[in-house]
Amino acid sequence: MKKIKRLLTIPMAFAMALTLASCGSSTKDESADAPAAEEENTPEVTVNPEENDAASASEDTSADQKIIVAYFSATGTTKGVAEKIASVTGADLYEIQPAEPYTDADLNYSDNSSRATAEQNDQNARPEIVSEDVSMQDYTTVYLGFPIWWGGEPRILDTFVEKYSFEGITVIPFCTSGSSPIGRSGSNMEALAGSGTWLEGRRFSGDVSEEDLKSWIESLN
Repeated sequence: MKKIKRLLTIPMAFAMALTLASCGSSTKDESADAPAAEEENTPEVTVNPEENDAASASEDTSADQKIIVAYFSATGTTKGVAEKIASVTGADLYEIQPAEPYTDADLNYSDNSSRATAEQNDQNARPEIVSEDVSMQDYTTVYLGFPIWWGGEPRILDTFVEKYSFEGITVIPFCTSGSSPIGRSGSNMEALAGSGTWLEGRRFSGDVSEEDLKSWIESLN
């Protein structure tokens, strides 16, 4: 009986040794494979090309929108309105400055020989602009401001629109006056420019509020 008992003990010990070896090997393998298993189980992010393109286009459109308010102001009235529009829109400001500034005598409406009168009576008059050139193609929208002189835009505006290309640009005229409407000023300048998308202009008094200007600007969209 003792011999049989000894023989049984050996196989049992051998079996226990195999079991422990198997457990140890299993634990080691799981530990080694864990990082690989994590990588395989990480969900793959699939980007929809159309959604990605739309998002990029939206960001590009927002980034590409740049506005400038270009204006001529002989007495400061149009300048004040231009500054308000720039404040509302976050636009850049550009003053169209004449090489020879206008004096009170130049603007004397009752003097038929005054400089402004002579220029307005001459459709070919093109007063020189002394302002530094502006890179117009950097902008998508131009608000173009001026006073109304003798029912139309000052000839220096004709100088300005003939000087630049407005290709791909939206041009929005605005004018200041006591009561005279903008009339054909916008269409006149559009014809002279020969490029750009020109919207209908509007007249404002010098004391127009930023709230009124904001309402007008929002109505353009």
